Amino acid sequence: MAGLILAWALDGVLALLLLWLAWRALSTPALFRAVVLFIAFGLVLALVWARLYAVDVALAEMAIGAGVTGALLLAALVRLEPPIGRGREHRQDAEGDEV
Repeated sequence: MAGLILAWALDGVLALLLLWLAWRALSTPALFRAVVLFIAFGLVLALVWARLYAVDVALAEMAIGAGVTGALLLAALVRLEPPIGRGREHRQDAEGDEV
C-alpha cells in the first residue's frame, strides 16, 4: 500500500514539474534560460516515459529532445546578436553619435 502511494506521489510530482517547466520555458523573456528550461523539460519527459515503461521512447527523448535539440538551440543562441537592452544602445558609432 505504501509503495502504491509513493508511486502515485512520484507521478504527481513529475506531472506538476512538467507543467511548471513548460510554462516557465514558454513565458521567460531570457532566451538562454528558455533553452535551459527546454532541456530540463526534455529530461523530465524522458523520466516520465521511463515510468510508463516506454524505455525506447525515453532514450529517444533524452538523446534527441534534450541532447541534440538542446545543443542546436544553444549553438543558435550563440550566433544571435546581443539584444538592444544589453549594451547596444550605449555603443557609439564612428562619428561619436549614440546608436
